[in-house]
Amino acid sequence: MADSANPSTLQLQIKQIRWEATDIFAFELVHPQGQALPVFGAGAHIDVHIGEGLIRQYSLSNDPRETHRYVIGVLRDEGGRGGSRSLTGNARVGQLLKVSVPRNNFALATNAPRTLLLAGGIGITPLKAMAHALSQTGASFALHYCVRSDDRIAFKEELAAMPGTQCHVDGGDPSQGLNIAALLQTQQEGTHVYFCGPPGFMAACKAATAHWPAAQVHSEHFQAPVAQASANSAQASGDGSFIAQIASTGQTIAVAARQSLVDALAGEGIEIATSCISGLCGTCKVGYVSGDVEHNDHILGVDEQSQCLTACVSRARSGVLVLDL
Repeated sequence: MADSANPSTLQLQIKQIRWEATDIFAFELVHPQGQALPVFGAGAHIDVHIGEGLIRQYSLSNDPRETHRYVIGVLRDEGGRGGSRSLTGNARVGQLLKVSVPRNNFALATNAPRTLLLAGGIGITPLKAMAHALSQTGASFALHYCVRSDDRIAFKEELAAMPGTQCHVDGGDPSQGLNIAALLQTQQEGTHVYFCGPPGFMAACKAATAHWPAAQVHSEHFQAPVAQASANSAQASGDGSFIAQIASTGQTIAVAARQSLVDALAGEGIEIATSCISGLCGTCKVGYVSGDVEHNDHILGVDEQSQCLTACVSRARSGVLVLDL
């Protein structure tokens, strides 16, 4: 059911929690009264309000044609920030969860003549939804799912029944698994590539697609790449200060070199919704009218960057940044 105080959120009931693989649990969420849920496209995710101020993003893994449920896969990370441990340890069947309506920063190009899907570990969740969508339209695609061991293959039965899917088990040694560089060595005209997984897997896919047209390569990160985070820290160590101006009111706000735009705005009573604080989810995406923006996110395309920014990590290189709030 919709949250009356916020139409962009829903109160959904946990219908089932299922062990899928080592440390991976599938949560099936439904409307408490059995009503249809907002539609979503393959690659979409929802924000899950776990409690105690914790909000985490989880990709929808089920067939987008299903309007009666959302299915997410949650990897329990003992060394993480606590969201997955809280959800997998405390959530119970029948419990209500506050979630956002689906958002999609990883949309599937439905008119591609061929599609390659590459998943590493829990990165299978959005790509599984894509495989469902492509299967239903009869599109040409291949899904390569890379895992460390057999016990880490999530959604095994569903994937086994889906033509075009291959699982690659490397035993912890990437050289014994899928040869990503060889697979992507030859750029195939019109083929779109999608990849999602842990940092090392993402780096390998990025390197292997460096010679592909940018418009045909799509990725979604679960955490900010280490190299990018280091670069951001280095940039912040210089002067780095700028002025944020609100276009509608003319109000100006000083943003210090080591201060995020989100924090500077909050200090003046202007609250921007946030979640990942890493430029990965798009929760804090806002418009801007003018300014030389340093985009430090990992979700906005070139077209969006000309008019939007993620306030949690992006900033102006200098001068005045005029925001359209």
